[in-house]
Amino acid sequence: MNYLEVTKDVYKEAALTPDVGLCCTTTPIWQFPGLKIPAIMQEMNYGCGSTVHPRDLINNPKILYVGVGGGMELLQFSYFSRQKEGVIGIDVVDEMLEASRKNFLLAEEQNEWFKSDFVTLKKGDALNLPVEDNSIDIAAQNCLFNIFKMEELKKAIEEMYRVIKPNGRLVMSDPICEQPMNKILRDDERLRALCLSGSIPLADYVKMLTDVGFGTIEIRAKRPYRILDPKHYPTKEIIFIESIEVCAVKNPMPDDGPCVFTGKSAIYYGYEPYFDDKKGHVLLQNQPLAICDKTAQALKNINNDYIFISESTHHYDGGGCC
Repeated sequence: MNYLEVTKDVYKEAALTPDVGLCCTTTPIWQFPGLKIPAIMQEMNYGCGSTVHPRDLINNPKILYVGVGGGMELLQFSYFSRQKEGVIGIDVVDEMLEASRKNFLLAEEQNEWFKSDFVTLKKGDALNLPVEDNSIDIAAQNCLFNIFKMEELKKAIEEMYRVIKPNGRLVMSDPICEQPMNKILRDDERLRALCLSGSIPLADYVKMLTDVGFGTIEIRAKRPYRILDPKHYPTKEIIFIESIEVCAVKNPMPDDGPCVFTGKSAIYYGYEPYFDDKKGHVLLQNQPLAICDKTAQALKNINNDYIFISESTHHYDGGGCC
């Protein structure tokens, strides 16, 4: 079997027998007024963060979620959509699709507002999505793309880009790793399926997105995820894996390259009421402005003694310069 077939088997087992610690983190589950998440959905939360952000979900968006798990994030997306077939869930594993269907019946019992037909479940492949071009406002995946090798990862991102409407968003949570991994780890198909050995550095992850055409990238969160240590894994050193939450916007690519927000801010603390770089960025006196990495470098190049540029927090929540 190749690694994709091994992955299907791993998640078939996880659908039939929920595995609480499979790949989820201790990140708190989003709770909203009037939303009750069945316990079985929480047990089958096979993600490494969250892709559900209320500010993405205004004006009744059409939502696509690839890799359904137990249906928890599909339910959370439905909370904001609340329309028939407003959310599409796609998975390649029959047993996972069936588990989600059963879980939605429990969700109906616990949530008066929810109806199972809010979600359309389809069998499909992230590398060949059964979705029309330019038809989705918000596409999402949680702890799936890191499993893919580079060729398949590129194809999966291209497929998401294809189906998203202009100015739509791809929201993702995935493990990343800044350290090199040895070939034994990289070639271990089960470890890859468990979201442990397929992680790539953040800069490579971002480049994969911008190479496909996404003009704006937002790094919304970064947190510890796992440790691979010599006592339990074939490695001579401790390998630290983190998880990130990222949003890629399908807007036109700027002439000077993508806007990548990693949580940097600029603060002008000079003697004037404001500083204007004459390129669309106005810094009010002693007021922080969220800036993309490209703008951060441009402001540094000005060599103004009264402009402070913060380091990346890897927590961007909107309000930026671009």
